[in-house]
Amino acid sequence: MSSRSKPHEIVERALALSRADGCVVIADENSSANLRWAGNALTTNGVTRGRNLTVVATVDGAQGTASGVVSRAAVTEDDLEPLVRAAEAAAREAGPAEDAQPLVAARPADAAFTEPPAETGPEVFADFAPALGEAFGAARAGGRELYGFAYHALTSTYLGTSTGLRLRHDQPTGTLEVNAKSPDRTKSAWAGASTRDFRDVDPLAMDADLARRLAWAERKVELPAGRYETLLPPSAVADLMVYQLWSSGARDAAEGRTVFSRPGGRTRVGEKLASLPLTLRSDPAEPGLESAPFALAHSSGDDTSVFDNGLPVGPVDWLCDGVLTSLVTSRHTAALTGLPVAPSGGNLVLEGGGEQSLDEMVAGTGRGLLLTCLWYIREVDPATLLLTGLTRDGVYLVEDGEVTGEVNNFRFNESPVDLLGRAAEAGRTERTLPREWSDWFTRAAAPALRIPDFNMSSVSRGV
Repeated sequence: MSSRSKPHEIVERALALSRADGCVVIADENSSANLRWAGNALTTNGVTRGRNLTVVATVDGAQGTASGVVSRAAVTEDDLEPLVRAAEAAAREAGPAEDAQPLVAARPADAAFTEPPAETGPEVFADFAPALGEAFGAARAGGRELYGFAYHALTSTYLGTSTGLRLRHDQPTGTLEVNAKSPDRTKSAWAGASTRDFRDVDPLAMDADLARRLAWAERKVELPAGRYETLLPPSAVADLMVYQLWSSGARDAAEGRTVFSRPGGRTRVGEKLASLPLTLRSDPAEPGLESAPFALAHSSGDDTSVFDNGLPVGPVDWLCDGVLTSLVTSRHTAALTGLPVAPSGGNLVLEGGGEQSLDEMVAGTGRGLLLTCLWYIREVDPATLLLTGLTRDGVYLVEDGEVTGEVNNFRFNESPVDLLGRAAEAGRTERTLPREWSDWFTRAAAPALRIPDFNMSSVSRGV
């Protein structure tokens, strides 16, 4: 549609064009702004705008209800009716949808449904950019170079259905990643943050922490592969917990395919998994990590369903005091497994540890390793959720409560479920950026974890 077309009008026009038995229309209005820098100087910046439209058509038949989904970007006035017809044709050509459910019933429309979309732009960096310039100066004076990327996006999503739902959600997403390197590129350290508006990130403080890490790297220590007492910082813990959430579908568990399966078509819900009284939860109203309070599904999957669009999403405890209490379900898979309906949500919080900072946990370490982050995480065995990956941008040796040098990188082989069962200590929960999954999942909070015997399976020579 033209830039003057309002998103709610597009939704209404698409619904009016529909000839299917049911219709769901999702309009995503996207805007973003970014800054990139290298060698203590800005290199590029930019802004983008975009619109995506998804139409879900449902067609009733003697054997059941079929669904067809078509999504397109940059839809024009002339494209709208062909898009709706394409979704209807896809539904008619498909067989009955296994996940078919009645479309979610109407409830009062969001007051902002007819309002223009929210937008971001360069102004989001108004306070951040000058502080970044100061960080460049501090780094230059300290003989280090900063590289990095700041990104902010704002997506306004308009959801309308033939049952009368009219819902809207505005989702800001901000990420900041900074690498500090020595001029000869032999030392590197990373820091990252997730933010809604760049008002709560401090590049000067990040540079100071990176400077400390580069100083730790002045002494190099070679260590062999093996099991080491290891402090996983919040970013690494969040990466592992996000993958665990992605792997906790109820249907796969009930069908015996995952670490959450038990014999006889049962799941491990009700079983104690964590040695510490940890709670893993999602809540769309979590302060600073707010996410959509209703389901948004642009396609169906094992535990998501286009028929659930608009379904209210509330707080869910995945683990409570160390006990597995929920698995991810749609209405369809909830009915199959006998578990409550529990969409995965848009954020993740691990809590229940102490109030110790990571520095305090280091001070309480006799001998062990301190990681910076994990990288290139891949699944090895879904039955145990065994993952492999690499350490990156700083693995440090801790001796008698102090960091005494940097060691080589490793490949690890670990299961996040096993790690929860072996964790000896959890620190203070804080908002963090899961580095590996930052393109897909940014709203997370986690503590540092002390693992007595983290499996560094081989030495890696990567940075």
